[in-house]
Amino acid sequence: MALSRKLGIPFIVLAGLILVLAPVPAFSQSCALCYTQAASSGSRMIQALKSGILVLIVPPTLGSIGMIFIVYKKNKQVRQVEEETDEPQAEDQTEVQQEESGRDR
Repeated sequence: MALSRKLGIPFIVLAGLILVLAPVPAFSQSCALCYTQAASSGSRMIQALKSGILVLIVPPTLGSIGMIFIVYKKNKQVRQVEEETDEPQAEDQTEVQQEESGRDR
């Protein structure tokens, strides 16, 4: 059981790398009809196809960039709040240490 878990993660990572590094034209070769229709179409159809591709790509890209921006801002806010809450504790510790050293004298 433990061996299969150890082998599972590297296998998934390797499979993911193969999919990412595989050449893009290899995926588009599966639809010969799409290729022949796009190749035989006129300039107006080609322009419509390009516009369609942009319409399908731009919104998810902008959404992803927006989400990354929001996560970055929220992460920064959380870190600032954590730093603000950590500082008084550090000051309290130094005050306690100063009081203890004053009592020792």
